Amino acid sequence: MENPFLLTNKVIIVTGASSGIGKQSAISCAKFGAKLVLIGRNMERLQETLALLDGDGHLIFSLDVTNSDELESLVEEVFLKLGSISGFIHSAGFEITKPINATKSSDYTALFATNVIAGFDFARILSKKKYINNKGVSLVFISSVVTLKGQSALIAYAASKGALISGVKSMAVELASKNIRANCISSGWIAGTGMTETVSADQSNEVNISRLSQYPLGYGQPEDVATACIYLLSDAGKWVTGINLIVDGGYSAK
Repeated sequence: MENPFLLTNKVIIVTGASSGIGKQSAISCAKFGAKLVLIGRNMERLQETLALLDGDGHLIFSLDVTNSDELESLVEEVFLKLGSISGFIHSAGFEITKPINATKSSDYTALFATNVIAGFDFARILSKKKYINNKGVSLVFISSVVTLKGQSALIAYAASKGALISGVKSMAVELASKNIRANCISSGWIAGTGMTETVSADQSNEVNISRLSQYPLGYGQPEDVATACIYLLSDAGKWVTGINLIVDGGYSAK
């Protein structure tokens, strides 16, 4: 019996592939045999990710995922070059840390445009009959444990990540008849990503020590989330849809 976790011959699109979880997810998926389509805004960093991928035939696209008019032509190009698309990881996203009295409507708009709407736009396009792989499609959206435990100054960010979880449940039900699965991964604090390094640098040593103490298994690594993505993208996860898989080192258990 073939290893059900292998991604051999699967074409997988990854947004936010130039750094952090998206970058590592692409690297890990390539190790398991997938053809990767890397999407990000920084071409130089995308090239760096590409150089770390096993295999060949991968594609890279430098664009802002909030430019919805460009997404359909991108998917069409991928389809023509690589064939049907088997998987999608929406890792593109960013955080705004502000108390509510300093959060403007433009902050909410920007967060939802990248963190939520761009990913759902891809889902809309990938659900079209011409792009659907006959073995099914797996859509994975990277959410956050901030949706599980309230944190000050993260109202807008938490709202955007919570929208992913709510939307994916309905998406999973609606698209099941097309053999499309949709799931979220709620990640805890991942060390070594640009986002977490920036936040840590802006906070006191006491705050950083306090945060670490909330994780029974310590901080995670990008590989921890990438491995969860592989499970959901692979045939091993073929009967899993509509879930929010929590990968947080025990943070939400306390």
